[in-house]
Amino acid sequence: MAFLNIHGRSVAYRLLGAEIHPLVVLAHPLGMSQAVWDDLLPALLPRYRVLTWDLPGHGASQAWGEGPIAPADLAAEALALVDHAGVERCHFVGTSIGGVVGQALLAEHGDRLLSATLTNTGAVIGNAALWNTRAGRVRQEGLVAMAEEIVPRWFAPACFAAEPALKAGWCTQMGRGDDDSYALLCEMLGCDAFTGKLAGKGVKVQLLGGSEDLATPPATLEALAAELDGAPLEILEGVGHVPSVEVPGLFAERLLAVMQHAA
Repeated sequence: MAFLNIHGRSVAYRLLGAEIHPLVVLAHPLGMSQAVWDDLLPALLPRYRVLTWDLPGHGASQAWGEGPIAPADLAAEALALVDHAGVERCHFVGTSIGGVVGQALLAEHGDRLLSATLTNTGAVIGNAALWNTRAGRVRQEGLVAMAEEIVPRWFAPACFAAEPALKAGWCTQMGRGDDDSYALLCEMLGCDAFTGKLAGKGVKVQLLGGSEDLATPPATLEALAAELDGAPLEILEGVGHVPSVEVPGLFAERLLAVMQHAA
């Protein structure tokens, strides 16, 4: 892991693989960390250079600090890392709030993208009341207390049954995050939407969802597909909100197909 100072904050990132390969940037879900991509690395690294990073107050990245967070801020952070890697254009993969970062890039920086794979996300996710309520509870109760409630929403029940330690592991990871940064990101999700901002961008986009996803159900992905000029959408059966953890082999297969056809 390495660190880059971006606008006065220390951002934790990994840049792996040979410089000769195309770059793929991976953006993780809210409450998790760049570790969600670990099981994809063996499939990606023989063909791609891989850049992952931790969102504000997540993993090893410094907390956000004062003021609200906007999707444009997170997109700028991603592009600062891409610039640091010395690359002009990249493939982008984002899950959940990571997919919101991808939408911000598509809306304003499509010329920097070779392709975009957006999973378990939406132009609108939930509603302002939901996110503002969660932000308030996180500030009052803390992530450690709320992790037991939130983490089970990430995974299909069958995934928990097959891996009994999964819940405790991700509850521990989530509980280590910065409460206020998480709350600010919740408030961002309640305020910002990309309705009417994603059409006609000329970038190859693939959407993936999970049939068991409670946070961004298939209907949310279908609405996003309509915003993206009818972008292709695949719903993975029996999968919840985080396919890179639940079905890494299948997910890597889908990513490789998208990126190879966009090259």
